[in-house]
This record gives sequence, structure tokens and C-alpha cells, in this order.
Amino acid sequence: MKVSSYKKENDITYSLGATVTMEYLNVRPDLVEGVIIHPRFDSSDTMSKINDICSSRGIAVEVSEKPFNILSKKGNCFVIGVIRKQKEEIGQGCHVVLVNPSDAGNMGTIIRTCAGFGITDIAVVPPAVDMYDPKTVRASMGARARVRMELFESFEEYEKRFPGNHIYPFMLDGSTLLQNTKIESPFSLVFGNEASGLPQMFQKKGHPIRIEHTNNIDSLNLPTAAGIAVFEATRSVFCS
Repeated sequence: MKVSSYKKENDITYSLGATVTMEYLNVRPDLVEGVIIHPRFDSSDTMSKINDICSSRGIAVEVSEKPFNILSKKGNCFVIGVIRKQKEEIGQGCHVVLVNPSDAGNMGTIIRTCAGFGITDIAVVPPAVDMYDPKTVRASMGARARVRMELFESFEEYEKRFPGNHIYPFMLDGSTLLQNTKIESPFSLVFGNEASGLPQMFQKKGHPIRIEHTNNIDSLNLPTAAGIAVFEATRSVFCS
């Protein structure tokens, strides 16, 4: 099975790791073009599950070490899934909106959190880290297979598509405390760049919210803030 170093313009991405690859095999086997097993992989149970699914779906399985030298040089990965990219469109309902996210690990963690709390649609406004990057997929622990993500040229384009959503930008200026805000469905929880946050224009978008914390820290990191917000927003609202 031929593989090459990941490039954004490629039609495929890779799921690095047994857990990540099993998520795709269980949830989106239609996107899995092949599975590569490292010769030193020693989990007979997982190997059996992979072979059963791949056999039933006509997915190629190969045992080889060379692809791991290309795609995962750390030596802690023993299963690789070859995943076909698919253009996705988010649907009506509750969303998380990421404006200019720059870190693949952060994006992956947010994807996993959203999937865990029933938010299956994420909008992304560029410039942004690649939502298909293997680092993003791995950080999501495979939850990328469960979440639709769509790139919008601007936040205004997103607003135009979903005029009925209640907008909740998370920022300090012009905001109210999260615990004092009633989040109405369908909602859009909007987060900015890890370093710079949301631009000032978001003060005039919807209902800006801030998460209160002590002076012991200057701010929460992006995945933590998103996790708190998603938990609070979905406590009494089911988003499918």
C-alpha cells in the first residue's frame, strides 16, 4: 500500500494509532481505503476486530513497517488507517465555530469534546489549521469520524447560512458571565485564536460571554474554555 508524507492538498489523510483507526472502521468504514499494521503490533484482539471489519467491507489490510517510517517516526504507532477525505457540510442545529484556530492538537481536543456532548457540527473560519491533518485526527482520538466540519470564508458567510442560530462569542469585552447567561438553542458557540482571541467586531455579534476564573491565571486555554462552554450549553439541550 503506497503512502506518502501528508500534504494538505492530498485527497487522503491518515489515522495514526489503533484506537483512532478503529473509530473510523466502526463509524465511517466507507472512508477507509486501507489499514496498515506494523509487524510488531501484538494486540491479537484488536487485530482480529480490524480483520473482521476490513474483510466484511472489502478494505485492504497490509502488514508492513516502511509506512510507519514515513508517517509516524516516534515508534509509538502500530496501526495506520488510510482515510479518504470527503467534502462535508454542517447541518442546521447547534454548532461550535472556531475562528482562526492555529493548533492541530487543540482542534482535535475540541472535536472530541464536541462529539462527547452531542455537538456533531463544527464551523471553521480561516486562516486555520488543517481539519484533516493527521495530528488533528489523532488528537481527536478518532472523534473526527463522528463530527462534520465545514470551512467558511468568513464569519459573515456562516451567519448568512444559519440566520436562526443564537450567536455566543466567548470573549472578555462587552460580555456577560457564563453562569448568568441563558444559552438558547440552536446556538453557535464562537471561539477565537489561541493567542489573540476573537476580534473586537464580535462585541456586536449576538451575546458575548466570558468564563470567570481567579486571578491565579491570565486565561484558560482554548480547549478548556470550549469544554466548559459546551458542557454548560448542552446541560439542558440535546443537540443531534
